[in-house]
Amino acid sequence: MTNETLHHCRQELHHHLTTELLPFWTARTADHVHGGFITHFDEHGHDSGEDEKSLIAQTRSIYTYASAHRAGYGSGELADLARHGVDYLLNRMWDHEHGGFYWMTNRQGEVTNDQKIVYGQSFAIYCLSEYTLATGDQRGVEYAQKVFDLLQKYGADTCYGGYFEMFDRDWTLKGPGAAGGNRKTLDAHMHLMEAFTTLYECTRQPIHRRKLLEVISLLVGKVMHPVYGTGVPQFWADWRVAPQIKFDVIWGWDRFTEDGAKEAAEDNTSYGHNAEFAWLLLHALSILEIPHETYFSQLQKAFSHAADNGVDWEFGGVFVEGSHSGKVYDREKEFWQQAEVLIGFLDAYRIFGEEKYWRAYENVHRFVMDKMVNRPVGEWWPLMTRKGVPIWTHMSHSWKINYHTVRSMVQSIRRLDMLLEKDTVRD
Repeated sequence: MTNETLHHCRQELHHHLTTELLPFWTARTADHVHGGFITHFDEHGHDSGEDEKSLIAQTRSIYTYASAHRAGYGSGELADLARHGVDYLLNRMWDHEHGGFYWMTNRQGEVTNDQKIVYGQSFAIYCLSEYTLATGDQRGVEYAQKVFDLLQKYGADTCYGGYFEMFDRDWTLKGPGAAGGNRKTLDAHMHLMEAFTTLYECTRQPIHRRKLLEVISLLVGKVMHPVYGTGVPQFWADWRVAPQIKFDVIWGWDRFTEDGAKEAAEDNTSYGHNAEFAWLLLHALSILEIPHETYFSQLQKAFSHAADNGVDWEFGGVFVEGSHSGKVYDREKEFWQQAEVLIGFLDAYRIFGEEKYWRAYENVHRFVMDKMVNRPVGEWWPLMTRKGVPIWTHMSHSWKINYHTVRSMVQSIRRLDMLLEKDTVRD
């Protein structure tokens, strides 16, 4: 790795972000008739017409525009878009009777699914805290704190720790099985960590710090594999490992078999999640002002597993998932795993200094820039074969939105700048 290589990678990412990726979204996403964002686009970037506005897509879009504005992009346009999204979120998706945000509305803003899903509530905390940090609009942190308080009241498991995840509108815990009331997941708790991190960054309140520390301790102590340091996807309420199943209303539907269960369901880990968890943990520790060496072993295991087992050294990119012990199960290439490992491998190289992480970063960087970006429109293909041929072709829907791709570019550029600054000081 040389300064020239760093500059070249940064230039590629910056060009993609500012001339392709952000323009894709700013040109077509705002709904000026009903408010909020249109989030369903086909491979040509045309509105594909689905009549829904999901909590996930709306909150992730708000986060995207707020965070990119905060990072210095957009000349104010992105702050205006974030504000446009917050107006819809608070006016149409907030439950004034029971509190919390509804899971789904139609395009007109009529509620079509009134359930309270912690995965979605976590993104509300995340985006609204980021929005206040980016714009100073206090409505964001006001509602972020309301959701945080509701999670402590209704969602916190005071027996085994962590949070239950699936609730009816009035915060009654849902039933077992596919309803999800007796399960806990890596995914929801990892996103609670990122949400509480940004909330604490915004408020600096001791209670937000304490709950963030609790979630970090639980993730490291219960959710990550005790030997390999890799993420275990699903658990029973008491944190025994549970077979990974498809929930009635939640994420992950696209990676399951017809019967709703995963192959090797109890020995299955995502390379993208492991890298994402590790860099989000690093960020949380930075906001908490705790040395990353405190979790040295956990960080090293998670990053190393992704680099050693997840990278496809023949065709480029990172695989979807595999065994905790290393065997690869799914060799396809999904957009969000690529996005997260770019940030993760740069962080790993930055703190550990091992060349394998830079080689892993360069490998995925090239795959993304050469194969995954749909150049005629500027967004990323959602799912590709191992060799980089598109399998799914939509540019966006409720689960494939701008959050991973834009965040990856913003955060990777930031880390490349840190590496360049470090090399300049060393020179």
